[in-house]
Amino acid sequence: MTSPYKSIVILTGAGISAESGIPTFRAADGLWENHAIEEVATPEGFQNNPVLVHQFYNQRRRDLLHPDVKPNSAHSELARLEHQLESLSNTRFMLITQNIDNLHERAGSRKLIHMHGELLKMRCRETGLIFDIRQDLTLDHICRCCRQPGNLRPHVVWFGEIPLAMNQIEQALMACDFFAAIGTSGNVYPAAGFNQLAKRYGARTVELNLESTGSSFDEHHYGKASETVPALVNEILKNL
Repeated sequence: MTSPYKSIVILTGAGISAESGIPTFRAADGLWENHAIEEVATPEGFQNNPVLVHQFYNQRRRDLLHPDVKPNSAHSELARLEHQLESLSNTRFMLITQNIDNLHERAGSRKLIHMHGELLKMRCRETGLIFDIRQDLTLDHICRCCRQPGNLRPHVVWFGEIPLAMNQIEQALMACDFFAAIGTSGNVYPAAGFNQLAKRYGARTVELNLESTGSSFDEHHYGKASETVPALVNEILKNL
């Protein structure tokens, strides 16, 4: 069996997880839970007030681990797409997420890049080593590698920092013939430029969102991710 595509790249943003009960956090006034982005999502904010930054991400981690927060059908359908392509065709597949939650993994996705890091991981500021964490992180934590307190930070890409795995992502975008962005605003670079890069190399590009972002995709499908994503996956898989 063959797929109509040789290489598929999917990008997901906050909109795909909103239906699972995870707030997008950034409000219309630019605040994240009544905090300026500069206070809780920049290296300078962490340097100036690490206690506040830890409190902010500790609350997000608790929210993510709440038993009511589960993957929705959009997450599950993308996992199904990956597994079907792997077992029934030679199509390459990459899922890139801007989200720091673990809902894609919980739904079964494996070929996944967290370009903005992961909420359930922490990183040593001295060595760069990454560790799992499911409890609150404080300045009193002793790092396992450097054995110093206060050296651990959330493994999250803040504003002003370079997203993870960019070389791998760019190579995939240049090689793909299908690119879709799901539930992302299209305002934050470099992810906002993924569409143009994929189009430049001949890919069909599709936007799935609640409303238009004004981006120059070939196609636009508006509605909840739990409705638009299953329809897209079924379209891709119909020829397998």
